[in-house]
Amino acid sequence: MTARGSLWGLRLLALFTAVVLWFFSSVGKRERLSEKLVDAAVTYNSTRGLILLDPVQTVKVRLRGPDRRIRNLAPYVVDVVVDLTGTESGQVDVNLRPENVLRPDDVSVVSIEPNTLRLRIDREATRQLPVLARIVGEPAAGAVPHAATVMPPVATVSGPQSLLAGLDSVTTSPVSLDGHAFSFQERVPIAPPDPLVRVLEPSVVVVSIPMDTPGLPRDDAQDPDAAPGGEGSPPAPGPR
Repeated sequence: MTARGSLWGLRLLALFTAVVLWFFSSVGKRERLSEKLVDAAVTYNSTRGLILLDPVQTVKVRLRGPDRRIRNLAPYVVDVVVDLTGTESGQVDVNLRPENVLRPDDVSVVSIEPNTLRLRIDREATRQLPVLARIVGEPAAGAVPHAATVMPPVATVSGPQSLLAGLDSVTTSPVSLDGHAFSFQERVPIAPPDPLVRVLEPSVVVVSIPMDTPGLPRDDAQDPDAAPGGEGSPPAPGPR
């Protein structure tokens, strides 16, 4: 084969390769587009010291892209990010746009529902509140419970300023009297009064419940018949 014929052969091979690449590229571009509606989780970036009172957890996002990509798209790869840095306490309306949606590069956002979030933001505060014991159940053997004591009696809690302002105490998890006939103590956690309220310190307290049991003397009582010199006691021995 001459050098001229070899050159033409290389040119034809290059042309064939270019046509094949163009064909597959054009087929990919001509792939049918599909749409899919997903429930996307909403993530909030806020300023330290501020609390979102009623966050919207999910929004519906309609996406469009190549059919195979859309069919295999898992909802957890789609996320909506809301930036609240720089906002102050109060009510704020946030408009959601396609740039708020994290999704694969070859997928576009058609719509977001709702496309506006009305949010309430409050400042974080800290308070010390009395701890009350929550007593449930019935004691055994007719025992009579008396007022419970809690140690330590005060706990530090943290949460939205407006929410803490309406609290006058916190309570423990339930302490059951079932099966108890004598005084007892129990370590129990403090129950947060609201999901937005955190119990800082202490998180666990000791609840003491004094009990009276019929037929048994109280711990602090003394039997008068057993007292020296009391009525019914034997006479003291005299000198010999």
